[in-house]
Amino acid sequence: MSFDVWAPRAQRVRLALDDDVLTMHATTGGWWAAETGAVPDGTRYGYLLDDDETPLPDPRSRRQPDGVHGFSATFDPTAHAWGDAAWTGRQLAGATIYELHVGTFTPEGTLDAVVSRLDHLASLGVGFVELMPVNAFNGVHNWGYDGVLWSAVHEPYGGPAAYQRLVDACHQAGIGVIQDVVYNHLGPSGNYLPRFGPYLKDGRNTWGDLVNLDGPGADQVRRYILDNALMWLRDFHVDGLRLDAVHALADDSEVHLLEEMAIEVAALSAHQNRPLTLIAESDLNDTRMVTPREGGGRGLDAQWSDDFHHAVHVALTGETTGYYADFAPLGALAKVLDRGFFHDGTWSSFRERDHGRPVDTGHMPAWRLVVCAQNHDQVGNRARGDRTAEHLDDERLLCAALLTLTAPFTPMLFQGEEWAASTPFAFFTSHPEPELAKATAEGRLAEFERMGWDPDEVLDPQDPATFERSRLVWSEPASGRHARVLAGYRRLAELRREHPELTDPSFGRATAEEDTRRLTLDRGTLSVHVNLGDQPWEVAAGELLFATNEQVAAVGSRVVVPAGNGVLVRRG
Repeated sequence: MSFDVWAPRAQRVRLALDDDVLTMHATTGGWWAAETGAVPDGTRYGYLLDDDETPLPDPRSRRQPDGVHGFSATFDPTAHAWGDAAWTGRQLAGATIYELHVGTFTPEGTLDAVVSRLDHLASLGVGFVELMPVNAFNGVHNWGYDGVLWSAVHEPYGGPAAYQRLVDACHQAGIGVIQDVVYNHLGPSGNYLPRFGPYLKDGRNTWGDLVNLDGPGADQVRRYILDNALMWLRDFHVDGLRLDAVHALADDSEVHLLEEMAIEVAALSAHQNRPLTLIAESDLNDTRMVTPREGGGRGLDAQWSDDFHHAVHVALTGETTGYYADFAPLGALAKVLDRGFFHDGTWSSFRERDHGRPVDTGHMPAWRLVVCAQNHDQVGNRARGDRTAEHLDDERLLCAALLTLTAPFTPMLFQGEEWAASTPFAFFTSHPEPELAKATAEGRLAEFERMGWDPDEVLDPQDPATFERSRLVWSEPASGRHARVLAGYRRLAELRREHPELTDPSFGRATAEEDTRRLTLDRGTLSVHVNLGDQPWEVAAGELLFATNEQVAAVGSRVVVPAGNGVLVRRG
């Protein structure tokens, strides 16, 4: 077996393999290598740099059974007997995404436990499950964005073998898998990569030191990232990647990292003869990110549109603090439905500058924008991790679902949203280092100042109870408001399958009446009417397909929409 490591900063490298220490020889470009005989799967190993007495984990480790500070372990990705030969992949267009956090989605908090809930996801018409980051991080509980070994699956979730079992089961259930990956920074604990080579460069973004994408040694750092992306798609049969905060990738190379990734993923997709999808989380409001390369863009497939969330949230809750302020008029939601972004070159009061670029709605299909009424950021980055279910009645919750699942974009649901889960989803960590725990808690308080939230309400991310409260309670969907809201989501999923107008990627035509707080979205022969005013609203309806209130019924060719409700109708 060959052990190889890129360590240009070391003068000497030794391989610690179980109880043996072997000398490695320098090859080219800062690489070191050692040949051994066959070793059993799971064999512990690490690298001793220069005169170190403690081995460091492999930067490309596939498994960290003892945590990010411990030995790496060998893992053979070809050992799994895949049962998904009939799976030919799924395109993003027309699909619904479901975002989940492995540690809180089930009581067990494991990848294998997710398998037991796939029937539930199928009942919602879910086309893809999107897993929040599962890469190795220090501690037991974390959102996953503090990862330091990007190729290793967090061991408490079940490790890489369990990950393969989950993807296999998803495919056999007809559900694709999108993995959330983080390439814009490394976590604060267990990051030994700078000991090996120039993985970082001068400068910082919101979360940490900048990754070296364009400085000396950047070719190998870029290769490290690209190989990681291909690993998920090739060795774990993943169908797509959600690329975290791509606006924080500082890259002045002639070919941006994202474009290079799009090139290589497209080549792998062609070889495997199945769709492979790249989705950017981008704060830029610039669709050049998803414009094909031949059209001068980066060539990614889709990107998140936070403007949709903000517009829906403000319309339904009335909350206008912080970055929500600009979305107060109902016309903000109509503009997002019509034109993709609200901030498309307009003044952003939160950023204190003009923001965004217009969407070419005549040429770009709307499915390239991924939208939601809830996600991990918009729930978890609130002071208490409180969901909209805590603040809205069932009808308004279903209005959010109606808008999300009938808009022309790619809809994404967040775990528990579909049954108005009573549990919060808070920001939680389990840093073993006291100084890091203190800094994290203080950072949260500072982060919330601009949103105007009470510091006394901000949960301590290090408190184990913050994590425990965030677990879903799976007995809830069987009764009460939870069952009612879930039935609404399932009915909307059925309608998406039955009516091609609802998956048509053409941008819709939306109108808003500010004085009466009424919004209409036309989708082909169908119309969505949402009444957020205080008076009933009579609308034309050839056929009533969905109502947020079970008491609403068509009378002849008219439907009366009560205040705080919405309907989907076929126009007469």
